[in-house]
Amino acid sequence: MPSIAKRIADELNVQEQQVSAAVGLLDEGATVPFISRYRKEVTGGLDDSQMRTLEERLRYLRELEERRAAILKSIGEQGKLTPELEHEVSIADTKNRLEDLYLPYKPKRRTKGQIAKEAGLEPLAEALLADPTLAPDVEAAKYFNAEHSINDVKSALDGAKYILMEKFSEDAELLGRLRHFLHNEATFTARAVPEKANDTSQEVQKFRDYFEHDEPLKSVPSHRALAMFRGRNEGVLSISIKVGDDDANAVSKGHPCETMIAEHWQVQDKGRAADGWLAEVVRWTWRVKLLTHLETDLLGELREKAEEEAIKVFASNLKDLLLAAPAGQKATIGLDPGMRTGVKVAVVDATGKVLDHCVMYPTPPLNKIAESEAILVHLCNKHNVGLIAIGNGTASRETEKFAKDVLKRHSDIKASTVIVSEAGASVYSASEYAAKEFPDLDVTIRGAISIARRLQDPLAELVKIDPKSIGVGQYQHDVSQSQLARSLDAVVEDCVNAVGVEVNTASAALLARVSGLNTTLANNIVEFRNQNGVFASRAALKKVPRFGEKTFEQAAGFLRVAGGDNPLDASAVHPESYSVVEKIAQKNTRELKGLIGDSSFLRGLKAADYTDEKFGVPTVTDIIKELDKPGRDPRPEFKTAQFQDGVEEITDLVPGMILEGTVTNVTNFGAFVDIGVHQDGLVHISALSHNFIKDPREAVKAGDIVKAKVMEVDVPRKRIALSLRLDDTPGEKVEAGNKGGNRPSQNQQRAAQKNNPAPASTGSLGALLQQAMKKK
Repeated sequence: MPSIAKRIADELNVQEQQVSAAVGLLDEGATVPFISRYRKEVTGGLDDSQMRTLEERLRYLRELEERRAAILKSIGEQGKLTPELEHEVSIADTKNRLEDLYLPYKPKRRTKGQIAKEAGLEPLAEALLADPTLAPDVEAAKYFNAEHSINDVKSALDGAKYILMEKFSEDAELLGRLRHFLHNEATFTARAVPEKANDTSQEVQKFRDYFEHDEPLKSVPSHRALAMFRGRNEGVLSISIKVGDDDANAVSKGHPCETMIAEHWQVQDKGRAADGWLAEVVRWTWRVKLLTHLETDLLGELREKAEEEAIKVFASNLKDLLLAAPAGQKATIGLDPGMRTGVKVAVVDATGKVLDHCVMYPTPPLNKIAESEAILVHLCNKHNVGLIAIGNGTASRETEKFAKDVLKRHSDIKASTVIVSEAGASVYSASEYAAKEFPDLDVTIRGAISIARRLQDPLAELVKIDPKSIGVGQYQHDVSQSQLARSLDAVVEDCVNAVGVEVNTASAALLARVSGLNTTLANNIVEFRNQNGVFASRAALKKVPRFGEKTFEQAAGFLRVAGGDNPLDASAVHPESYSVVEKIAQKNTRELKGLIGDSSFLRGLKAADYTDEKFGVPTVTDIIKELDKPGRDPRPEFKTAQFQDGVEEITDLVPGMILEGTVTNVTNFGAFVDIGVHQDGLVHISALSHNFIKDPREAVKAGDIVKAKVMEVDVPRKRIALSLRLDDTPGEKVEAGNKGGNRPSQNQQRAAQKNNPAPASTGSLGALLQQAMKKK
């Protein structure tokens, strides 16, 4: 069996020594961001994506090795570990294979087969299997045993049957063949539970497209699988597998799986005395022993893969959202819109510090427009506001119109309005962190603060919110929560460290996501900063309680000190490699400070001229790039969608309209776009591009600004179908650029409302109308 390092290396298509080096660093406590950025020489340049895959596979394979050791120990203690079995267990490459091999030796409650063996019936079973010419009735009469209540032929043959059923069903090779066959040939089927078939309630009807659903097991997309599993959990659907026209839950002569069992054990119908009895054993083995077992395994495997894909989708969307362009350090007003309760107002300065807050009522039913205008003008002038962030919830468009009208009447105010997603803002405002940050403020004002800060710097604000509350997931409540949390935490960590953190202004929540830091250390940094003033250098961080050398090594490169004693402290150059910069300065008779930003000089340098035993070409190359653009932000330039005036509700939409919007979520079957009507529209994968694409992310990502054509609108069900192919004609059947694969069949068209699967009608592109992510 190849070593763990060799297996991972083969999967990543890299060298085994690269993996071994990376594993060594991980085991020493190094983080993925640190390894991928500052240990390129050690790992041969493994990037953060490869490192995350390596980390996940390392966890799985180590768990596999632990299970392998436990199984070998258990079989050995039973005195049944033969050299052949030990070899099979040692080379098993999946958990399923391991469990198949262990099945005959796994401690279990006394079975009918074991009871039959205790009654001395094993020789009868083996004799009939080995020589089918023997007459079962005649042979059975030889094994009567009053002590064990074997007093007739039927009792003896039933016992022998149970013994062979266990023998047949615990054969690892046969189980593997059956599992492989069913995975490739079986049909995944869903049916309405009889008592729910005529239920017209919304809770049941959202699953109606699965009331009579069949598709190949091997190709069920993750979102459909999770929708059907949810339907089963809610008692609306029953799900199973079948092969061909044969219901997997029925006993059927000639069932392909029965045939495979018979062939494996050489059970044939040649008219011999025991052939009929053995065929019955085979049928019972499939029906009683293997069907449910394998169906459970295969459905579990399907769910596991669907969860992995859903988590991958969530992680991808979260990364795009976290790395969305910041509007920048400008004084900002955050408006949390409302009707009856008014618009909550918060003003923050360029660093996010709260300056002012209040409530105004520019919307119905109070319509205190003049009073609200006076408030907004006063705050803009008082704090020299540059941005007005408006949450996209209820009354957002009305609030936006009010703010724009005010700015038109007061041209001296140089501010612009931006609609901002408020997903998760309410979670933050009611959180323990927000209560600690603003103990004297109402939760509604905290929400407005979060909206303002989110516009200034999405990453810095979103790290305060549980990623699962941000609203970019796909069936996020149906997946393994521990695995989801681990994946999302990794995304947040990667994003925070890719951007870097200003240590003198960052919140504890942001600092806690820095490589090598945790909540305790982050709080210690903030407390030390509050008591002693700003940090003058990275080295000063070592004075923080519990901030040791190992922590400094892991964290320092990702922490920035702007305007400090050493200009390199504001860059991504790690303190351990400052000597390289000093060498460059000395060799070229330049001042260190003068090197930074001197593109013409830096681009003429050769990295190989400044390497040594510790720092190779990859690291020196990175250093030179960083000196060229110190502290460079990998995020794109800020821009925002301009919603069309007069299009504020779903009832304002007309097929054929071309509107600008923001991609809010990308799933496996399309993308959702906010076009400013409180209900996201769906662009199905077939309408994302004129070209064939397998993954919607080939065309768009969360946060993109796009122009979309309204294709169909279903007001009662609040569904909007959009197309990014602006030459598409509403009402006509879409000829997808993705011919033969991405276009779902009628009973495969699915909605993907964030937390509830919604039905889709059939027909033209209207069949793709989906329930939007959220009701604003």
